[in-house]
Amino acid sequence: MPRENRADSDPDWEYAPLRIPSDVTRVNAAVRLALHAEYGGWELARVRKYEDGSRQVLLRRKRRAAEMVPMPGLIA
Repeated sequence: MPRENRADSDPDWEYAPLRIPSDVTRVNAAVRLALHAEYGGWELARVRKYEDGSRQVLLRRKRRAAEMVPMPGLIA
């Protein structure tokens, strides 16, 4: 499966892209990501670092049963 389509087609996970500017230190970025993990249930899926020093982070977490939409016509 192509990487671009994986986040959209995976029903078990929800994804959140996060952009970290180049002026944010590595320690500060780690603290921010730790807070997302601790209080939001997110985990790190991917990090891309660009030439300008900014980072593109992809966070993911398991979908909760209450957030999953049942299939039409099926009783949950």
